[in-house]
Amino acid sequence: MRIYCTACDHKGRISSREEITRGYVKLYCQCLDAQCGHTWVSELTFKHSLRPPGQRFDTLLLERIRSLPAEQQQELFLQVGSSQRG
Repeated sequence: MRIYCTACDHKGRISSREEITRGYVKLYCQCLDAQCGHTWVSELTFKHSLRPPGQRFDTLLLERIRSLPAEQQQELFLQVGSSQRG
């Protein structure tokens, strides 16, 4: 990840970080231009997933199937079984 000084646009570096939560981190930054010397705090946050992780998707799917009434579960399994044969 590249970071740039918000004052002079030169490259900067992350000198330290503070993890507030798993999805929110404060980044303490410094400008690498000695004449500028600007320091600042940036924030790095998780916004949303573009594709859910495979294992998590499987878990959600199983939970959803278990929450269905037995009759609907049976119908679903019959549909899956027939689509695999044909």
